[in-house]
Amino acid sequence: MDFSIFFNGLILGIFVAAPVGPIGILCINRTITKGFSTGFVSGLGVATADTLYGMIAVFGLTIVSGLIMTENTIVQIIGGAVLCYLGIRVMIKDPAAQIIEPDKKGLLKAYGSMFFLTMTNPTTILAFAAIFAALGIADSSKTFTTSTLLVSGIFLGSTMWWLAISYGIERYRNKLSDHVMRTVNKLSGGIILLLGVLTLIYKII
Repeated sequence: MDFSIFFNGLILGIFVAAPVGPIGILCINRTITKGFSTGFVSGLGVATADTLYGMIAVFGLTIVSGLIMTENTIVQIIGGAVLCYLGIRVMIKDPAAQIIEPDKKGLLKAYGSMFFLTMTNPTTILAFAAIFAALGIADSSKTFTTSTLLVSGIFLGSTMWWLAISYGIERYRNKLSDHVMRTVNKLSGGIILLLGVLTLIYKII
């Protein structure tokens, strides 16, 4: 069994998770304002969605990917609207009121919301397909076992990234003043709102 395909997936998972877009900003904001558990679980939702899209790409589920890409515009419009809502909510939220120990329901909500938002970007399938082709991974992933190893690596890599980010932020978040926390909320919320508006403009016009 060639475990190099697993490590390829591991690196790929980190590579896909690392770019900081609106979803990444939201995860970071949640870690700063709500703590490690909420931040990491939010990142886990992102990792799950990325892995699902990677699975669709590597297993060649053409019917599913075709359906998703056909409805690409509608899905991204929904995602843009949700980003606008979350951006406004982050901007007006009092960070002091958010520093509470999250319950299971809160963690499940954090996971589900980030999974949903990540799934509203179906072009991730194309990104995975392009990377697989460029690295020649697609040719080595014809068996079920190697495909499973690749997908497992993607999930673990993405999860490791969010674990590291959440842990790093958690170590320093208690040193942030209320003023800094409010500034973080306004800046991150504003960026999320702006990116949501740009998504809507790009898809509607």
